[in-house]
Amino acid sequence: MRVIVTGGAGFVGSHVVRALLARGDEVHVVDDLSSGRRENLPAGAELHVADVREPLGRVCDPIAPQAVLHLAAQIDVRVSVADPVRDATANVIGTVRVLEAARAHGARVVLASTGGAIYGECEAPATEDAPRLPLAPYGTSKLAAEEYLATWSRLYGARHVALRLGNVYGPRQDPHGEAGVVAIFLTRLRDGEPATIFGDGSQTRDYVYAGDVAEAFVAALDGPGGVFNVGTGLETSVLELHERCRAAAGGGVDPVLAPPRLGELQRSVLGTERTAAELGWRATTSLDDGLLATWEWIREE
Repeated sequence: MRVIVTGGAGFVGSHVVRALLARGDEVHVVDDLSSGRRENLPAGAELHVADVREPLGRVCDPIAPQAVLHLAAQIDVRVSVADPVRDATANVIGTVRVLEAARAHGARVVLASTGGAIYGECEAPATEDAPRLPLAPYGTSKLAAEEYLATWSRLYGARHVALRLGNVYGPRQDPHGEAGVVAIFLTRLRDGEPATIFGDGSQTRDYVYAGDVAEAFVAALDGPGGVFNVGTGLETSVLELHERCRAAAGGGVDPVLAPPRLGELQRSVLGTERTAAELGWRATTSLDDGLLATWEWIREE
């Protein structure tokens, strides 16, 4: 297939690009390089420097893509609170630009959405039909992007897909980013510095390996349209995560505790039964194996 990956020079996007190239697809990357890095891209992927907030016809029309995997986004929850207009422009307007560029070629769009930021607090693994209760503009902008996909599917008979991702980790994750707790912990352990844990560390998340997430995007190219969770169905506390990071790193200093951050979720975990049944996808990388692979990359940085 001819596939465009927006945000393909970023952390998750670069894993998606590799998965597509491995199966023989023609891969084009659209990235403004504001956070993505050229060096993240493997040989075989063609980079087009462009901003998804602007019309994309000049890039997409010569390619005539059969699918657009849309991962370009504003992903920092704190930025979304401080500057919700910037967040909405990137995540909502950017998605509409992608939908319109894809529509000109009958291309399927697969959106990288978010699980935890959309569902809010989870009493049990959240299914795709669980109440959607965003606690920050970031979750709201991603939910709005999903609704645009659904509207375009109804309006134009498309079969677009939204993948609600858990807490993705793996090689090439930015240790300075809001969502990069694994990269932060492993970098601090490498440098002999204590990591900071906000609150008592009992809050839980569903950590899913980036290589597995990339395979979910590949599966979504040929499956039905709709919304699907991409996680493990398992929750790990922040304190336990740090201990398992320390095991992967072969030791390190204890973390320090800081006051909890306002609005932080206490429990977030995703149910993936629908994804397994309809896309044939399940996460296959254990947390310990994924942490070891991430540590090997962090150690070489």
